[in-house]
Amino acid sequence: MGIGGLAFLFPGQGSQYVGMGKTFYDRYPAAKEVFDEADDCLGFALSRIVFEGPEGELVQTRNTQPAIMAFSVALMRILEAEGIAPGIAAGHSLGEYSALVCAGSLSFMEALRTVRLRGELMYEAGLREPGTMAAVLGMEPREVEKVCREASAHGIVEPANYNSPEQTVISGDLKAVKAAMQLARERGAKRVISLEVSGAFHSSLMQEALPGLETHLDKIEIGEARIPVVANVDARDVRDGEGIRRRLKEQLMRPVRWSDSIRHIAGFGCELFVEVGPGKGLSRLLKKIDGNLKGISLDDIDTFESFRHSPLADEFWAQR
Repeated sequence: MGIGGLAFLFPGQGSQYVGMGKTFYDRYPAAKEVFDEADDCLGFALSRIVFEGPEGELVQTRNTQPAIMAFSVALMRILEAEGIAPGIAAGHSLGEYSALVCAGSLSFMEALRTVRLRGELMYEAGLREPGTMAAVLGMEPREVEKVCREASAHGIVEPANYNSPEQTVISGDLKAVKAAMQLARERGAKRVISLEVSGAFHSSLMQEALPGLETHLDKIEIGEARIPVVANVDARDVRDGEGIRRRLKEQLMRPVRWSDSIRHIAGFGCELFVEVGPGKGLSRLLKKIDGNLKGISLDDIDTFESFRHSPLADEFWAQR
């Protein structure tokens, strides 16, 4: 069973939707406590934005990041109350901070304040250095890298997320990304999709956001993780606080190596990957990375209830 057989995966920006977590908030005291803590910590009603919208307010990066984290941590706390906890964790971009809360390396309050600031800094960087992102589907990562190198004659364009063997997200200057999108289509990509984002995340254009994030990360307490957390930047498990701090700084401008992260976790012998947070995006990617891996998303309450009371959950509880 390797490291316990169970891995938690935490989603990142783009998975949010108005109303996420409301049924959990109404039914589980642990979830209500998390959202109430978030409201108190941030000094405004984040829960209202999450549950009621409007969508235009929720999708503002400074709100999106703490909102997704709050829902993810709420689900995690309910699972923990049932005795269901992972042996290893990972999170996609923003989700890495949720994974660190799960591992006990960051307190929820400290992580919440950090991702709120991170969202503000990323948004401001996007205003100073306008950029965009696009998903390239049905093309090998090496070919996408080649396309980016050629399109860089028009400006900065770089791989931002290695999501699966057939899905790579690129990020950079508007003109350069547009050129890369056209080249990818010409080279045989099945689909090329422009993403609605406020900046060129995980690219060199986030340089403006880095000093503020580094200063903040240097001030906060980042402890040793109770369980390994697989970092985005190198797809390697890390537990020491200083190693985590360094990787969080690097993560802002470097690509998310998600495919490699999943393969690394699978190497521990994990039998089930549980997506803890909004959406089903990471569960879908799981099958594209390795069709033999088993994953489940706990985004909706019916699926969540079924999992909590399933023999599978009992099995993982019995292992601990």
